Amino acid sequence: MKLRVVSADEVARLLPYRDCIALVRDAMTDLSEGRTRQVLRSILKLDDEGRMFGVMPGAMTGAEATFGAKLVSVYPDNFGKGKMSHQGVVVLFDPESGAPAAVLEAGEITAIRTAAASAAATDALARPDATRLALLGYGEQAWRHVLAIREVRTIDDVTVWGRSRARAEEFAERVRGCGLEAAVATSASEAAASADIICTVSSASEPILMSGDVADGAHINAVGSSFAGPSEIDVALVARARMFADHREGVLAQGAEYLRAKAAGLVDEDHVLGEIGEIFAGTLEGRVGPDDVTLYKSLGSIVQDLAAARHILARLEAKGEG
Repeated sequence: MKLRVVSADEVARLLPYRDCIALVRDAMTDLSEGRTRQVLRSILKLDDEGRMFGVMPGAMTGAEATFGAKLVSVYPDNFGKGKMSHQGVVVLFDPESGAPAAVLEAGEITAIRTAAASAAATDALARPDATRLALLGYGEQAWRHVLAIREVRTIDDVTVWGRSRARAEEFAERVRGCGLEAAVATSASEAAASADIICTVSSASEPILMSGDVADGAHINAVGSSFAGPSEIDVALVARARMFADHREGVLAQGAEYLRAKAAGLVDEDHVLGEIGEIFAGTLEGRVGPDDVTLYKSLGSIVQDLAAARHILARLEAKGEG
């Protein structure tokens, strides 16, 4: 059996955000309805500087069954060096023979599908008239979230905050380059104050977004913390929000914001109302009223990577490429 190898450039060409949003929506619905299998990710700390190595295995059943894993390194210090913080490979196996079938560059898949998942959640949970986007963080995921969320809402303006004013200004100029109004806030509180949609996409180890910063009716995508430990959101905001998980088992075990609020005695497991896939399927109510604060906790699920990889391979095969 031939082993396909797919580069980052090919991933970017064959996985547009609009397509990936639909793929993620279907994959997360399948996860919530039991048509996929995944276990909690395994994370190995490599040092005390935030460098880690993760393994995420999973399987998708049905007519287009596949299984595989993502092997990914996380090097936060790559920011500013022209390299992605998340690097690795997604490996797919042939479900008939069990042989390895493809190796795809994982950094680009992760970047696109993470933002696409937030966009799908935003489409389901944010108010229909949401137009103002705030980004806490100015790295790779901040940029990807701009590109993805504009696919599901008409964004009038973007506000960004980060610890480096100069880097935030550079990011805002980049956003203006794609035709959107953009401003730099002097604090996370200022950035969030008037936002309809807030994405925390930072490397913060302690909360940067407080409940008092968030207006009634806002939707929050909590993305930056992907394991138990660092938390971007304070416990009062977690307790206030209608909270939904990408994968409930994962958030209960590894969602730092939830775990801190639970340790503070403010919430229990019932506070995580369910999974985003249940909302996509129409079996769980998301936003109940216009003043609800909704919170989507994203840890990242391997089924998103598998669905994206499977789509890319199908497009290559259709074109006779690869």
